[in-house]
Amino acid sequence: MDRLTAMETFVHVVETGSFSAAAKRLGIGQPAVSKSIAHLETRLAVRLLLRSTRGLTPTEAGLAYFERAKRTIDEANEADDAARGAGAGLSGNLRISAATTFARLHIIPHLGPFLAHYPGLNIEVVLNDHSLNLVEEGIDVALRMGNLSDSGLTARKIGQSPRQVLATPAYFERFGEPATPADVLQHQAILYSLGGGSSWTFRQGDTEHSIVARGRVRVTAAEGVRAAVLSHLGLTLASTWMFAPELASGEVKTVLNDWQLSPIDLWAVFPTGRMASAKARAFVDYVEGLLG
Repeated sequence: MDRLTAMETFVHVVETGSFSAAAKRLGIGQPAVSKSIAHLETRLAVRLLLRSTRGLTPTEAGLAYFERAKRTIDEANEADDAARGAGAGLSGNLRISAATTFARLHIIPHLGPFLAHYPGLNIEVVLNDHSLNLVEEGIDVALRMGNLSDSGLTARKIGQSPRQVLATPAYFERFGEPATPADVLQHQAILYSLGGGSSWTFRQGDTEHSIVARGRVRVTAAEGVRAAVLSHLGLTLASTWMFAPELASGEVKTVLNDWQLSPIDLWAVFPTGRMASAKARAFVDYVEGLLG
């Protein structure tokens, strides 16, 4: 096994946390992974991994080797892409992560042209409304919305969407439309745990009005918010991305349009300490163009 292959095997072991998971990702047997790591530690004359009942943990030397090995592998992949030239296009696998509703509405339906442009590229879309550990999950790039909780992330802002109060016309016909932010308190709100919860702040010029919306339905995923609103259960505060098809068709309508709410940002997030691959950069550029 050559030195670069051994590096790649070690990187996968650290990222997945076990020999078996690394073997599954690499498509080889677990004994081959164990043998590769043993040979690597013998060649370097240093212990890289601590083995316990809890799994594998890199030693201080192992962590330093992992960081440098990862950079070396990324740079080698970049060199391959550059050598192939732009005309050859990108190839291999690209693993991305995105919120379920956003990807369903705005990413997956538009993958066709991107895949046609890069016929040698395969894409795996990991759908999850919660933030994943990019290194552990082997994610090349994640699309995340809102404020980034980890300031150490390597991120690039690629889009922004307004947020508005909205519901179905049928709901407003039955319960009336709020004319002021305070009127929202007389309505049933569909509360999205990951979308700001119940604290809503409205702005109009120099005026700011904050409320704590009340509702009997609280949902942890955007698909649930959509289902509740479209079932006429109440109004909600949401990005226009979340209800783009229904806003276009008139199936939902916005209210309090003379008040502004904080928009929501979309970020492309890359694994910390890793150079963004050419495949990830190309995909992010494509998504940014879609939203633009």
